[in-house]
Amino acid sequence: MAYNVRLTEAEGRWSAIEPGVQRGDGDVSLGGVVLPGFANCHSHAFHRALRGRTHGDGGTFWTWRERMYAVSRRLTPENYRMLARAVFAEMVMAGMTSVGEFHYVHHRPGGAAYDDPNAMGEALREAAREAGIRLTLLDTCYLHGGLTADGHAPLGDDQQRFTDGSVEAWAQRHGALSDDANTRIGAAIHSVRAVARDEVGDVLAASEDQPVHAHVSEQPAENEACEAFYGSSPIGLLAEAGALSERFSAVHATHLSDDDVACLAESNAVACFCPTTERDLADGIGPARRLTDAGVRVSLGSDQHAVVDMFEDARALEMHERLVTNDRGRFTPEQLLEAATRHDSIGWPDAGRLEVGMRADVVAVRLDSRRTAGCLPEQVLLAATAEDITDVVADGAHVVTAGHHRLGDVGALLTEAITTLWEDA
Repeated sequence: MAYNVRLTEAEGRWSAIEPGVQRGDGDVSLGGVVLPGFANCHSHAFHRALRGRTHGDGGTFWTWRERMYAVSRRLTPENYRMLARAVFAEMVMAGMTSVGEFHYVHHRPGGAAYDDPNAMGEALREAAREAGIRLTLLDTCYLHGGLTADGHAPLGDDQQRFTDGSVEAWAQRHGALSDDANTRIGAAIHSVRAVARDEVGDVLAASEDQPVHAHVSEQPAENEACEAFYGSSPIGLLAEAGALSERFSAVHATHLSDDDVACLAESNAVACFCPTTERDLADGIGPARRLTDAGVRVSLGSDQHAVVDMFEDARALEMHERLVTNDRGRFTPEQLLEAATRHDSIGWPDAGRLEVGMRADVVAVRLDSRRTAGCLPEQVLLAATAEDITDVVADGAHVVTAGHHRLGDVGALLTEAITTLWEDA
């Protein structure tokens, strides 16, 4: 912990970091405690439209999924850009300076391609640029409707717009995407339900050197189906297919055996936890401490955006562990911050640390709010919420100033985008 630090930025990177200096003329003061920008490593931007709309009848993960399909039917490149811009702006206000968007709504309802086959991905790219957040577009391969003991099921009507029909067609569309100053292109295997074992290798070949993510063992039913048909766990299947490596992130990783944990550790893969989503969907509490003890890197994501607050997701790693172990201190504040700033798992290894040469990202958190008053600066992750963030700088650009996003009223942007999306429901 350092005090009275001057951070000097040049061309979007830190050129000097000087602790213990007095404020000079022309310096911009960021009060409270200053942290590196957060990394939201798993997002489905359109799921934000479901917040507060899935609880009326209780239900299960699978009934929640039907509501998700209902939203997906209404998406167009135009309203998706409008929604994603507001959602990404909400993320920036919560201190997130990079986002990994697990993108699978590729085509028109029914499956016909847009004139630009990547129109939906390009809408996300433009939305992120306007919102002031770096985007990793995790372009998703989605080929089957599910998995049972009898094998892979055909796609349902709502899933047709998610698929390219074959790995080869996905690879061709994916290959037309390219990085830019604000965007990295990655790949995703939707799940072992949606991509068969003998198709995984082709996804990997078409995404060489890119980040690769997959939903893994989110629900016990997924594990049971995989064991019944393939004779292995999802992690075991992905390991056999060659997917596990340092560029791979297992998203959720909730229901893992000891062998699964060992496979992730041996391959230097990442486990991406989404605690506020996992508890919202009643997925369960993943083995975060067991993975960490084995040497597996842990990242965080807000997934369906029932909550967009990295403080809440980070401290949930600790709090959920307390619930299942009856012990406190399962993760140190430093370990929680490391998980919250793991930009490397979504292709931005030069972000997430306050060091000379790194990307000029900072999040300023006030220490005099009702939530943080009296809090030690080094324990702010255990006390603050996104509402305590005053300023966010991303790549040297001051995107949030004194609690205001450069786009204006983000609540109004969200309201307009979501209301428009549902108005014909």
